Amino acid sequence: MSEPGANPAGSAGTILREARQAQGLHIAALAAAIKVSQKKLEALEGDRFDELPDATFTRALAQTVCRSLKIDPAPVLALLPQVRGYRLEQVAEGINAPFRDRPGRREPNDWANLASPIVWGAGLLVLAAVLVYLLPQGWIAKLPAFAPGAAPASAPGSTVTEVMPPGTVSEPLVSPPPPAAGASAVAAVAPSAAAAPIPAAPAASGALQVRARAPSWVEVQDANSQVLLSRRVQPGETVLLDGAVPMRVKIGNAAATELVFRGQALDLTASTRENVARLELK
Repeated sequence: MSEPGANPAGSAGTILREARQAQGLHIAALAAAIKVSQKKLEALEGDRFDELPDATFTRALAQTVCRSLKIDPAPVLALLPQVRGYRLEQVAEGINAPFRDRPGRREPNDWANLASPIVWGAGLLVLAAVLVYLLPQGWIAKLPAFAPGAAPASAPGSTVTEVMPPGTVSEPLVSPPPPAAGASAVAAVAPSAAAAPIPAAPAASGALQVRARAPSWVEVQDANSQVLLSRRVQPGETVLLDGAVPMRVKIGNAAATELVFRGQALDLTASTRENVARLELK
């Protein structure tokens, strides 16, 4: 604990110590009040500034003590070491000095941002969308990818014939004559106005008829793993297939789909699970 007379009269430490003692405040109580260690407070009152971190800390601590003791800090701060730093004039000169960037560093301009692949890539996508929107609708309908009712391409070596006027034919059209041996044929017949019983197919090796009462996805592969049919069959539509057996058939809506194989209607119940039928025709 600092004692009176330990430092010169009129010093900063003396002023602070005498003000504290005049108020009857113990140094430990003051240290606890301002939340600083008692050793630092003793060093300040003893004018042992070299035991404190630096001049900035010393002046801040002295000002805090003055505020706690409710005394004027100006006489105390005038007796403390000054903080080493720039003068106000030097700071003003530094603010007004022209800025010089570091060598080798260059800020990107607007043209450099436009040359970014992300920017022009997004621009191309927007331009393509605008062009598609501005194209006449008749042109889009003529494109194979956008043609209504377009069916996927058939397997190599097979023939596909589709006649689908909407709801104008009362009876299924006759399928074309079967192709040469080893080839597969697919004929899609337009739906009739009313759902009629499936007519028996002509006796032929692997002849299969598919008819749907509701939209149903049907996939048929022959013994050579060629896809004879892989699309959605529309309500009332009848598809005639002919290929090498055994045929593997998968039906997505078995409850609304009917199969006739070699003139005989097939019961899909035993091959159906969760309305998906899987069966092999031999």
